[in-house]
Amino acid sequence: MFWIAALAVFAAVLWLLNPVLLPFVAGMTLAYLLDPLARRAEQLGIGRAVSALIVLTLVIVALVVVVMAVAPIVSAQFAAFLEKMPGYVAKLHSLVSDPSRPWLANMVGSEMADPDKSVSSLVSQASGFVTGFLASLWSGGRAVFSLLSLLIITPVVAFYLLLDWERVTVTVDGWIPLPYRDTVHGLARDIDNAIAGFVRGQSVICLILAAFYAVGLTLTGLNFGFLIGLMTGLLSFIPFVGAATGFLVAAIVAVAQFWPSWTPIAMVVGIFLVGQVLEGYVLSPKLVGAKVGLHPVWMMFALLASSYLFGFVGLLIAIPLAATIGVLLRFALRKYVESPIYTGRKPDIGPR
Repeated sequence: MFWIAALAVFAAVLWLLNPVLLPFVAGMTLAYLLDPLARRAEQLGIGRAVSALIVLTLVIVALVVVVMAVAPIVSAQFAAFLEKMPGYVAKLHSLVSDPSRPWLANMVGSEMADPDKSVSSLVSQASGFVTGFLASLWSGGRAVFSLLSLLIITPVVAFYLLLDWERVTVTVDGWIPLPYRDTVHGLARDIDNAIAGFVRGQSVICLILAAFYAVGLTLTGLNFGFLIGLMTGLLSFIPFVGAATGFLVAAIVAVAQFWPSWTPIAMVVGIFLVGQVLEGYVLSPKLVGAKVGLHPVWMMFALLASSYLFGFVGLLIAIPLAATIGVLLRFALRKYVESPIYTGRKPDIGPR
């Protein structure tokens, strides 16, 4: 009953204070991700405050440099992509409606019968989805002091949490009732392993895949290959969604650009096949591992549901919540299997 009440209070606070939580949740997320680096620097003899400041400064500088280097390329390619999208759809229509390939027209159906209708329908659906998604994130994640406050408050929150991380954990540990401390410690370790394994490991995987797809698609000569590859890698944080979305967009652009030459189209397909093998058989086993215990379907549901309910704040807390709920449900299931309700045995109440 206590934990149910605590969960209800947490959900209520999250709902009521959602507009002002974004910089603090982002700061907590950043501090959690950087705590191992700060601890490693502290082990080298550097003070906690200095190590936290050095790690945070290096990460912020690296992010600023990457954004300044990538943002102009991405914005230019995105604008050009939107401009050329109607032409791509029109070319695909001409390929589908070719009398020499009636089987393709029958497979696609009548949606491509009118290219103007197809273009307008595609653009309206895409713009509606993007607009709705951005509006959801903005309405749910809007901070009181706008984006500038987010950029100022988040590093400050991250620094103080990095500075006091050990003190906070020791303080919270002292609140745990003594009879249940070992059980809570075990659950906390499982939750931390799941969150750390997925978030830190998957973040590195996304960066590696983004670089691989961006460079690979660019080298094939694919138009907007850098933009498509970057999008594919970053969306790989959501299992299956990133690869499927990137492959679909890349295939459309490749067919519209290279047809009837099959070699560059096959190269684009090959890059995605290599990327999936790299992710599934090399990166995920090494960086995430099987101990995380988060099913891809559960992750997709948690990300979509949390972002829908709480906007960008929900997107940040989706993984920790999903990992926590998963660990607690497995613990409850173990207790249920051991209980008299499942076994049918009467509990041993000892001598009277």
